[in-house]
Amino acid sequence: MAERETAPVTVITGASEGLGLALAREFARAGHGLLLVARGRAALEAAAGGIARDTGVRVEIQVADLASRKGCASVVTALEKHGLHADYLVNNAALGLSGPYAEHEGGEVMRLVDLNVRALSDLTARLLPGMIARDRGGVLNVGSMAGFFPGPYQAAYYASKAYVLSLSEALAQEVAGTNVRVCVVAPGPLATRFHARMGAQRDYYIRFQGLMGVEQVARSARAGLVRGRRVIVPGAINWVSAQFLRVAPHILLVPFAAWLLRRREARRGV
Repeated sequence: MAERETAPVTVITGASEGLGLALAREFARAGHGLLLVARGRAALEAAAGGIARDTGVRVEIQVADLASRKGCASVVTALEKHGLHADYLVNNAALGLSGPYAEHEGGEVMRLVDLNVRALSDLTARLLPGMIARDRGGVLNVGSMAGFFPGPYQAAYYASKAYVLSLSEALAQEVAGTNVRVCVVAPGPLATRFHARMGAQRDYYIRFQGLMGVEQVARSARAGLVRGRRVIVPGAINWVSAQFLRVAPHILLVPFAAWLLRRREARRGV
C-alpha cells in the first residue's frame, strides 16, 4: 500500500506575536505553507488569517502548551491530521525570568526549562529524522546573544539559550554532508513584550544594547538558514560583540552582566 502523500510546511512555535509572527510572515512570503503553534487561540487565528490573506499560502494552526509533553506530541498529531510534513521547524517559543534565581518559585524555573530546553529538544527529535530521511529541510532555533555568556539575574534564561546554541552547532555538524540544515539565530534584545512580561523593561541591558526590530531579525534568520550558516547574529555591532563574548574572560564579563541585568524598579526612576 502506497504511503499517504503529504504537503510540506514550516512549523513555527510561539507564532502568534513578536519574532515568531515575523518569522511566519517571512517564510510565507517565500512561499512556504505554515503550521503555526501557540497557546492563545484568538491571537493564533488572527495571525494565520492575516498571513493567508496577504500571501495566499496554506496556513494551519495548532493550539498547544509546549511546556507539556502532551503539547509537543499534539504538533505531530496536527501534521498527520492535516496531511502535512515538517519541511522546516522553527523553534521560537521561549519564556524569560528576571530577578535573583533564589527568589523564583520552583515551578517558574521548571516551566522555563520545559519550554526553552525540553520542548525545543522534543520537537527537534520528533521532526528532524523525517527531514534527514527526505534529505531536505532544516531546523532554525531561536537563541540569543544571551547564549554566549552567563547572565546573573536572568540566570535560567541565559543558561537555556547556551543550551540552544550548543545543541544547534552540534546538530549542524551531525547533518553536514546532507541537504538538511540546522542553525541558530542569536539576536540581541528585541522590540517585543518579552522584557516587560518578566519585569525587566527598566534594566540597563536594554539601554546598553538597544532594541532590534523583529522584521530585521526574521529576514536575517531565514537568509542565514538558506545560505547554510550555523550561527546567525543579526546586526554588524552584535556580530562583533558576539566574537568578543566568545573569548572574554568570565571573571570580568559576569560581574558586568550582573550590573546590566539587575532589576531596576520603576520607583527608582531608572
